[in-house]
Amino acid sequence: AGGGRMIDRLRKWYYNAAGFNKLGLMRDDTLHEDDDVKEAVKRLPEHLYNERVFRIKRALDLSLKHQILPKDQWVKYEEDHHYLEPYLKEVIRERHEREAWNKK
Repeated sequence: AGGGRMIDRLRKWYYNAAGFNKLGLMRDDTLHEDDDVKEAVKRLPEHLYNERVFRIKRALDLSLKHQILPKDQWVKYEEDHHYLEPYLKEVIRERHEREAWNKK
């Protein structure tokens, strides 16, 4: 149990050290946009897509101004969720199925 708490503290420290949360971004906002990620983003429900676009635009604006959000607006480790993950898993599964089908 003690090791699990230590790993969780390390994860939280790394999450904050990465810095994207200080710009209001979530982990899934920072994924490298390969073809799979682009397709998953297209499949997001409109409200999730709009929230993502807002966070990214705000982060770009802050970055250009060399600013960060006030600390009370940072995305907290506990509040960050992998909103893109279910869509990305589906896209990857479909791609693997297509590749397997094309090999036949």
